[in-house]
Amino acid sequence: MSEKVLLSSLTTLGVGGPAATFVEAASEEEIIAAVVTADQSGTALLIVGGGSNLVVADSGFTGTVLKIASQGFSANSQDSCAGASVVVQAGHNWDDFVHQSVLNAWSGLEALSGIPGSTGATPVQNVGAYGTDVAQSIAAVRVWDREKNAVHTFTNAELKFGYRDSIIKATSDNGSPRYVVLTVEFQLSLGRMSAPVKYQELARRLDVEVGARANSLDLRRMVLSLRASKGMVLDAADRDTFSTGSFFTNPIVTSVVAATLPQEAPRWVLGESVKLSAAWLIEQAGFSRGFALSHDGAAPASLSTKHTLAITNRGGARAEDILAIAREVRDGVERRFGITLEPEPVLVGCSL
Repeated sequence: MSEKVLLSSLTTLGVGGPAATFVEAASEEEIIAAVVTADQSGTALLIVGGGSNLVVADSGFTGTVLKIASQGFSANSQDSCAGASVVVQAGHNWDDFVHQSVLNAWSGLEALSGIPGSTGATPVQNVGAYGTDVAQSIAAVRVWDREKNAVHTFTNAELKFGYRDSIIKATSDNGSPRYVVLTVEFQLSLGRMSAPVKYQELARRLDVEVGARANSLDLRRMVLSLRASKGMVLDAADRDTFSTGSFFTNPIVTSVVAATLPQEAPRWVLGESVKLSAAWLIEQAGFSRGFALSHDGAAPASLSTKHTLAITNRGGARAEDILAIAREVRDGVERRFGITLEPEPVLVGCSL
């Protein structure tokens, strides 16, 4: 246990003040012990994995910050019919596991390559990209239930997955979850070919039809290339990657609201609802890549120069600099289209 660790050093965005108390836990036993200690003392608790989905206030966090650092994965079974059942420790780096799954011919996660963060964070927001999300492959999630002081295992159906949502997220409060993820179990097909490619741009670049399969390693390389072109693969030399990834979720609206938009507005019908492109709304509201509130060339924060969905720390930014841009963009989209964008990252000790 150590004191006064800066949250800016634990997040990909690079903002956030000090933690009153910092604990790093490398095993399930250490994770549970740290959570129980904080709860018994009545101390507020913030869980940090890879720190890729957090915006922490400049004032920091007055309670205990627990960094989940458990590592490793194991295949419980492999069967030509049922596929591979693989259990991953919550703190294990997500992209490393995706890479290993491709190398082991476990198919299904390759389109989720390059997403920063830890494996334990993926079920919380039902992490997804390029037409795939983890809900399609997760079999179960093992958690510590802070209310019942017991280990509990959720099946896929019990996790109540939705668009960037789950029961774990729904029962969390400002980064403090009721359920602390310990391990995630994936059920993956066996083979060197990917799951069906669902994203049109990805299919085009791989020279396959939408719904067809590609070599998993080729698909992973293409996804990494696409994400890097948008500043979505961590790179210490690229300030566009100092972000939380997409800052806003794609809004889901009624068909009536969707009908008020221009015909060319991208949309995806989801039953009775329609999902819109947050990036399109932002751009059409007048916000371009690199938008900043200061135009003297020295703005500490701006929209990414590669992708309008990301708000980036250009160097020396505070949380308030990031939030000021987020507010400007949210309000601008609302004025233009009457649609309120919702933040994707967890805002800790701050708000829009």
